[in-house]
Amino acid sequence: MFVDQVSVYVKAGDGGNGLVAYRREKYVPKGGPAGGDGGNGGNVIFKVDEGLNTLMDFRYNRHFKAKRGENGMSKGQHGRNAAPLVVSVPPGTTVIDEDTGQVIADLTIHEQEAIIANGGRGGRGNTRFASPRNPAPDFAENGEPGEEKNIKVELKLIADVGLVGFPSVGKSTFLSVVSAARPKIADYHFTTLAPNLGVVDTGDQRSFVLADLPGLIEGAHEGVGLGHQFLRHVERTRVIIHVIDMAGTEGRDPYEDFQKINNELREYDEKLMTRPQVIAANKMDMPGSEENLQHFKEQIGEDIPVYPVSALTKEGLRDILFAVADLLETIPKFAPQLEETEEKVVYRYQKEDKGFVITRDDDGAYVVSGPRIEKLFKMTDFNRDEAIRRFARQMRTMGVDEELRNRGAEDGDTIRILQFEFEFVE
Repeated sequence: MFVDQVSVYVKAGDGGNGLVAYRREKYVPKGGPAGGDGGNGGNVIFKVDEGLNTLMDFRYNRHFKAKRGENGMSKGQHGRNAAPLVVSVPPGTTVIDEDTGQVIADLTIHEQEAIIANGGRGGRGNTRFASPRNPAPDFAENGEPGEEKNIKVELKLIADVGLVGFPSVGKSTFLSVVSAARPKIADYHFTTLAPNLGVVDTGDQRSFVLADLPGLIEGAHEGVGLGHQFLRHVERTRVIIHVIDMAGTEGRDPYEDFQKINNELREYDEKLMTRPQVIAANKMDMPGSEENLQHFKEQIGEDIPVYPVSALTKEGLRDILFAVADLLETIPKFAPQLEETEEKVVYRYQKEDKGFVITRDDDGAYVVSGPRIEKLFKMTDFNRDEAIRRFARQMRTMGVDEELRNRGAEDGDTIRILQFEFEFVE
């Protein structure tokens, strides 16, 4: 089964907790704090493996969770950092954050890596908090939570050449006779339900990868037919071959077919129209094809090479394959996805985010939320009074107390952070 788009949940490892410990060695007076730091949590890393050509591995495993760091140890020993979780993906994989729509990574080259979710840092042991004012601190930090994300993983096949055209114009037959690929061939629309790849050997020590993309129809860019699912695969190709039924066996006009397919490509992505195009005028063994070809050449009026071929009798295939191979030699590898646009960076002053938001629940409780305050909360060990006092000071410094007073909070009101509740005290 060909899988080219999946939604996945990834969770990087949490940092290990810092330790509260003291030196208690014989003959060592005033040993002092000796709690070590926790280890860092593991990152979630996607790594390209050129041996893969589908996202099938994600079909049955959609949760990826890295290990947490080891807790700190006595005698100031640092906990072990967790190893990263490395997930293999095929070349051409794009990773998108589902919540923000931002592209996290675009992976195209063998063994290329990208960190999808960062592991949390280890919490600091009580050794780190020693000071002249407090030489023996009785608290340590919990590990920082690792990032968690819902991501969309898309595969855009990396093929040198893409075959596009209406259903039943002979794309699968073309692929089967010029390569060792054996796609399903039948005389009905949408026989091809997934892209097929084949390696074409031109016979003069040159070769290229050819992709047969499922038939496009009018409106494909808006989701009509099957083509919209696979238009993304055209983005990676360096040359586009239009396969056109020059005999008009289904009563369609060849030139109109050409115009409609180009329009679908343009509507999907304007940049696709900059790719070199070659026209394979197929089914030239059928009656009426010669007249249609002449008429087509008169109408096209563009500098696009047209090669009369017959995938059934194999006539003209050598010429078009040599022409495509020559064209590929003039285009850099992976050029389509490495296009760079010059962008000017404009720096604007932005007021620093407070790090928290205060809302009211239906029961009247004040709810304090936000990434920064929630991270501090999770890194606090509420089993130790000194750690609780430190968290209270951090909230006061951030301005939480003042904001609560401005919102009308009074003595005895309930304050909620995540699933925990506190009482507001003036």
